[in-house]
Amino acid sequence: MTTPTVDADTSIPECGQCWRRTFPGRADQAGHVRRFVAFLLADHPCTDDAVQAVAEMAANAIQHTRSAAPGGLFVVEVRRWRGDCVAVSITDQGGPSEPRPAEPDYLAGHGRGLHLIGATASSWSWRGGAAGRTVTAVFTPHTA
Repeated sequence: MTTPTVDADTSIPECGQCWRRTFPGRADQAGHVRRFVAFLLADHPCTDDAVQAVAEMAANAIQHTRSAAPGGLFVVEVRRWRGDCVAVSITDQGGPSEPRPAEPDYLAGHGRGLHLIGATASSWSWRGGAAGRTVTAVFTPHTA
């Protein structure tokens, strides 16, 4: 299994600050992911939404991709640039399905993560393929 690599996202400026950290593809890493992002964005008005979004993306990577296989990994990236915009991304090791919002089942305990990201982020997108995908949510203070 190969380590996920983060491709350049042309919609996010290269200027500003960027942090990346690789996590094992295990459910016990969820708290570490949330704390990593919360620490980096502690003074940002969209911190709570960004932390929730990255938690949902990590859960999806662990549940739906090869990142959850023994020895699997996923990469968390946090970018911050002029205007106090931030983007959080997770790059996984790929899998058979594409990220897309599921038909909501309000009685189920799952299936609403991408809907939540769509409701709180200024925008969200994904790129990649079966060998690895990156899901990104962008937050700007005026839309939070």
